[in-house]
Amino acid sequence: MADALSIREARAHLAEVVTRAEAGEITVITRKGERVGAVVPIEILDAVEEAADELAAREAEQHRGDPTVSMGELLADLFDSPPGSAGSAV
Repeated sequence: MADALSIREARAHLAEVVTRAEAGEITVITRKGERVGAVVPIEILDAVEEAADELAAREAEQHRGDPTVSMGELLADLFDSPPGSAGSAV
């Protein structure tokens, strides 16, 4: 289970929190008792970023054959559409 510290506590003990992350521990940061962030070992961040890249690549591959719109067409559709309309770029 990850330790939790308030922002104030984390700020006061930042060097210790970073040392713990280097040792493989996760520290959850809270604000007014709510979890808002975490200091994690860099390997965890690297793994999350790699997984996100892989997911984005898979999503892109699924849409490889979809019709495309040029940047000019997209901008024209965005700026020439009446306010409140969704446009028709497809």
